[in-house]
Amino acid sequence: MNMLVTPTSPSASMPNGTTRPQVRIVIVGHVDHGKSTLVGRLLHETGSLPDGKLEMLKAVSARRGMPFEWSFLLDALQTERDQGITIDTTQIRFRTNSRDIVLIDAPGHAEFLRNMITGASQADGAVLIIDALEGVRDQTRRHGYLLHLLGVKQVAVVVNKMDRVDFSPDRFKEISDEISAHLNGLGVKPTAVIPISARDGDGVAEHTGRTGWYKGSTVIEALDRLEPARPLEALALRLPVQAIYKFDDRRIVAGRIESGSLVAGDEIVIMPAGKIARIKTVESWPETPVASRQGAGRSVGITLDRELFIERGDIIAHADAAPRETRRLRARIFWLHDKPLAKGDQLLVRCGPKESRATVVAIEKAVDPGELSSSENKAIGRNHVGEIDISLSNPIATDPYTENPRTGRLVIEVSGRIAGGGLVLSVDAGQRAVPVDIVPVESALRPDERSARYRHNGAVVWLTGLPGSGKSTLARALERRLFGNGGSPILLDGDTLRAGLNSDLGFSPKDRAENIRRLAEVATHLARNGHIAIVAAVSPSAADRAAARRIADSAFREIYVATPAEVCEIRDPKGHYAKARSGGLPSFTGITNDYQPPTGNELTIDTSNRSVSDATDEIERMLAATGVLFDELTDLAANI
Repeated sequence: MNMLVTPTSPSASMPNGTTRPQVRIVIVGHVDHGKSTLVGRLLHETGSLPDGKLEMLKAVSARRGMPFEWSFLLDALQTERDQGITIDTTQIRFRTNSRDIVLIDAPGHAEFLRNMITGASQADGAVLIIDALEGVRDQTRRHGYLLHLLGVKQVAVVVNKMDRVDFSPDRFKEISDEISAHLNGLGVKPTAVIPISARDGDGVAEHTGRTGWYKGSTVIEALDRLEPARPLEALALRLPVQAIYKFDDRRIVAGRIESGSLVAGDEIVIMPAGKIARIKTVESWPETPVASRQGAGRSVGITLDRELFIERGDIIAHADAAPRETRRLRARIFWLHDKPLAKGDQLLVRCGPKESRATVVAIEKAVDPGELSSSENKAIGRNHVGEIDISLSNPIATDPYTENPRTGRLVIEVSGRIAGGGLVLSVDAGQRAVPVDIVPVESALRPDERSARYRHNGAVVWLTGLPGSGKSTLARALERRLFGNGGSPILLDGDTLRAGLNSDLGFSPKDRAENIRRLAEVATHLARNGHIAIVAAVSPSAADRAAARRIADSAFREIYVATPAEVCEIRDPKGHYAKARSGGLPSFTGITNDYQPPTGNELTIDTSNRSVSDATDEIERMLAATGVLFDELTDLAANI
């Protein structure tokens, strides 16, 4: 619910022509600690209530046989009045002497934390309210941690209902010390801790005799000291695409400018595709095209100087300040779902209007905000916080929250419901940026078209092991088997690429890492186009193989050909051992000593005690079980 209240008191106004900063403030706290009451009192104290509003609500309360409460100004929904709790997020606009305030009243009840995330994610600062009698509760700590999670650094603490503790300075100090230590532990320094009685007005606009022992600011003075965020227009242009309309002979790309500004003639890039164009016109309705620069917060329609394929959720930015295209994110999230979030879980991640299926590939720093104790669990429980790495099935364009808060937040959905939300901490830190003047060209065929024909999804099947372990033999057998079943396998043998694409590389650790990177990039390109890339490479370094997995992401399947070293040395089919004796390669003993066996691989095979056919069968079963091969193909293979 949005309320726009116009000041009626001259004292709340500023001279005409004065530029007034706007600050968005979320007010949070445990249920029944008095948030809505404080907001109602603030509207009254700043002269922001429309004429007759207060009298009308008092009359309504009298007809209902209820004592008047300031919270009735906000709790407008019938269910809220009946239950006595706020279940929606309410935005109220009013003025203090030096600020335009947008106050966001967020729900405090545990069931409605989803709504609170929506409210707090929009805020520049916060007011955290605490009942003087009840003190700091688990929910209070959670709200404090959630403010930290969402990047809110300015927090004014209000200790309400001081009348219930006889305005005891000792009780106030106890609560002030406890909440200050909690917030300081999160890296959030309270801007003020204020004793008040919102119901009676003590400490809201001015101090009374009952708070004479307190010499700090009132609530309104504390609000005046909160700084607005960096103006959105000062940030880089970010225009998420909401829709594309065909109008007359124009193709209009529509959306709201989240940050920055634009004008006709600007060179822009459409991310994540990296396509470059110029803005031909900025459209308006029903007027003629707009010639002036349009800034953050404006909904606009633009036409481009060329025809490009653009989708809902794409980000339009200036060509010299583009967001990052990625399939990998690190985020700090607050989890709300009943089922704990675990590594490997499948999610829907939404950044603005763009959404993508995603997989959780790592979980770190799981914390219960109520206790602020780090958890060794490998899952994030309900109402807990953690940092996660997310692998996305489709590339998206986004920014770290510290660079752009408008595009640096995300929401997680499970089964159509919000299950969590948080901040983007980093964007695919290991990926090199693609210059904006390079425009990747996508295949004319969609992945689902290829999978329908081949009866499998794209994948990178990475066979690693000592020289002579049987990697290439297995790779060739798997290639023949898949091809015979109608699939599209492609063999990428490490030595073969060493003779061509990677012929410029030696055997230093740096060159070996680059060799693996190139193999992974080629294999991943093939996998994304629906093929099964079968890589046979010693790849002795666990770090290099981990880098290959990051590049290939969810398409990666690692097979450790764990044939004993003594067997490999005798039967090395490529003559590596002989070459080692003559100085062409590092010695076999050196390779054996340097080799780091996998630990998180999908399959381990020892070829010294089984046939090639049996080993190939096992690889096929693994590919079917992990979603690469379709069931029909697996059934066909079993009958051959």
